[in-house]
Amino acid sequence: MKTVLFTVINDLTYDQRMQKICATLAKNGWEVTLVGRRLPASVPLTSSGYSQKRLSCFFRKGKLFYIEYNIRLFFYLLFSKSEVIGAVDADTLLPCFLVSKIRSRKLVFDAHEYFSEVPELAQRPVTKKVWQWVEQTFIPAVKNKYTVSESLAAEFATKFNTPFEVIRNMPFKSSGEPEFSDEKFILYQGALNEGRALEQLIVAMHRIPIKLRIAGEGDLSNALRELVIKEGLSSKVVFLGFVSPQQLKELTACAYLGYNLLTNTGLSYYYSLSNKFFDYLQAGIPSINPDFPEYKKIIEQYQVGIICHPDSESIAAEVNRILANEHFYHNLQTECIRTRHLFTWEREADKLIRFYETLR
Repeated sequence: MKTVLFTVINDLTYDQRMQKICATLAKNGWEVTLVGRRLPASVPLTSSGYSQKRLSCFFRKGKLFYIEYNIRLFFYLLFSKSEVIGAVDADTLLPCFLVSKIRSRKLVFDAHEYFSEVPELAQRPVTKKVWQWVEQTFIPAVKNKYTVSESLAAEFATKFNTPFEVIRNMPFKSSGEPEFSDEKFILYQGALNEGRALEQLIVAMHRIPIKLRIAGEGDLSNALRELVIKEGLSSKVVFLGFVSPQQLKELTACAYLGYNLLTNTGLSYYYSLSNKFFDYLQAGIPSINPDFPEYKKIIEQYQVGIICHPDSESIAAEVNRILANEHFYHNLQTECIRTRHLFTWEREADKLIRFYETLR
């Protein structure tokens, strides 16, 4: 049986993209192992059809954490028996590359983002240079590579002088209809990190007459909760914490609008094509999106959401414009339902399987 071991640096429970990739390959003749890290809030792993492993670290953030995790991952990989090693993003690439050479294993690089261009590194020039060195040194030497959008693939091809395949992060096909709750609400799902325009959204809620529900946690979890209290918005903004994939799917189907705004704080966001955009679309929920190439291209062609600037005044104005025009909202929603069969994991899975069947 063909064997592949994927490496990520996050918890495994909420990584929907890796769950889909691993499950798809496991159903198509691969023995799959997914390796991540153990966090204080990690919940027990569930049965998934593939093996899962969490590595425990003494350090939990910062440079020492990355160094420790990469060392632990190196030795774990060194004694693994998988024929293929899959490095997910640049923060796991170094140990995967080294072990692939030492043990003569095939190596795959899956770029979920442009790691050295994430907003968290914008004000940390020394750390950014370290990750740029990792990318420039090792990405061109990897034969098998793919990423999540055509824009990122084109940028990588130019930057690293090497081609990337595109396998987008889409949800499984849905045939259900939206199930609105008794009260309309805006939904944000995902990490609470820099560059997501969440501070601007919270301030905008002063002028928006419906509630906001936030599903996820991240670096800004405490700061955003404090902002809500400071702004006196505790009755309108609800933090749900981590939500399981199945619960999140049910919650999304009940939302009125999906929120997917980003600020232009690096090429990783500018060329992104996030899973939440497709999650909203698949649920039949129009979404609010940034004026970035991938979102703009799809919305101009299919009218499944709106483009908005990431400032509080624009956010409030656009949400209220939609609330005031039921016909406009109905047209957006109808287009989501009409076109969602085009944006499913089932279609992307075929490309994934072909990719792994032709590894070099």
